[in-house]
Amino acid sequence: MILQFATYSVLGLTYLGLALGYIPGLRMNRATIALVGSAFLIALGVLNLQEAWQAIDANTIVFLLSMMVVNTNLSYAGFFRRSLLVLLSFTRSPLGLLIVLTFASGILSAFFLNDTLALIFTPLILSLTQTLGLNPIPYLLAIAGATNIGSVATLSGNPQNILIGSFSNIPYLDFLRELAPIALLGLVVQVGLLWLLYPDVRATRPCQQLPTGKERIFKPLFYKSLVITIGLLIAFAVGLPLAESALVAASLLLITRRIKPQRILKKVDWNLLVMFSGLFILTKVTQKLNLLQPFTHAVNSTASFLGVTVVLSNLISNVPAVLLLHPLIPREDTQYWLLLAAGSTLAGNLTLFGSVANLIVVEAAADLGYKLSFLEHLRFGLPLTLCTLLLVYLFIH
Repeated sequence: MILQFATYSVLGLTYLGLALGYIPGLRMNRATIALVGSAFLIALGVLNLQEAWQAIDANTIVFLLSMMVVNTNLSYAGFFRRSLLVLLSFTRSPLGLLIVLTFASGILSAFFLNDTLALIFTPLILSLTQTLGLNPIPYLLAIAGATNIGSVATLSGNPQNILIGSFSNIPYLDFLRELAPIALLGLVVQVGLLWLLYPDVRATRPCQQLPTGKERIFKPLFYKSLVITIGLLIAFAVGLPLAESALVAASLLLITRRIKPQRILKKVDWNLLVMFSGLFILTKVTQKLNLLQPFTHAVNSTASFLGVTVVLSNLISNVPAVLLLHPLIPREDTQYWLLLAAGSTLAGNLTLFGSVANLIVVEAAADLGYKLSFLEHLRFGLPLTLCTLLLVYLFIH
């Protein structure tokens, strides 16, 4: 009885910590919370070390690590900055900037991890809006919203989709064909909402000449990274295994005389990889204790499953939500996998704390002296989330 109480207490406190993102009074983040909770559950005998190790999905960890290496090489090569500046050179009006920024962020996020785009674009857009004398808030919201919406389109767009790619049998192009229309329509909805909420962005009169800044492009690294990344996307498109393809691409990029390996590896989000590993173990514990029973009713209808996904994604974050719910879905049930991917991703736009991309934008803006408040985001995020989830239900239902 005491052991059972201890087990449920540890599991409950761990998920509470994951929901909050910290433990009051302690310097712990989601990665250490997941790891410590898993360790305690192993110590309590719920799982042995071998079972815990086997619970960690190697495909997901390898795919995520490899995509981080690819993204880091593209970032160092200047690919993302150059892509955005080239697109911005075609327009000089506040409305035009908003549209270009929304679609550039969304489309790039579909193929590269959305968190990377948020991290790179935020300081660039703050500098741009400051130079042009524009209110940065709607443009910051555009980055946060578009990186989430755009990333829903592919299996490589965000961590939760990478998970779903490992668990399901959905080919890369089939996933893209089903969810890309939702992502594109969602970006259109986002532009419309920002147009309604912020009158300043409605102006179509050109601003002064857009600053281009000095680009530092190391051409050998740029072309090598670009060629390998294109090859990787082709591999995804023709149906080669996702994790193995990404690993080969990352390995080719790490064979270099041009950049020190520690510069690449220090940019890898090891916290995220540790958190994923801990979450896999926690999910195995919930299965072993049969704690998923209350959620089984959710798979009886698409509406209830989508609702449960959205609520859980906002309570404990989207990656833990996906890991909790995936055992309920048969491997061949494409409809529910798509609902899980879209619901868990788009739910991230609801509140400021709903996704890592939102927090990256807020923190980067705060470092540069700009404040994006919870209520300011909610005024935009609530209608955006409702509209995009309605699209999901209509398209996938």
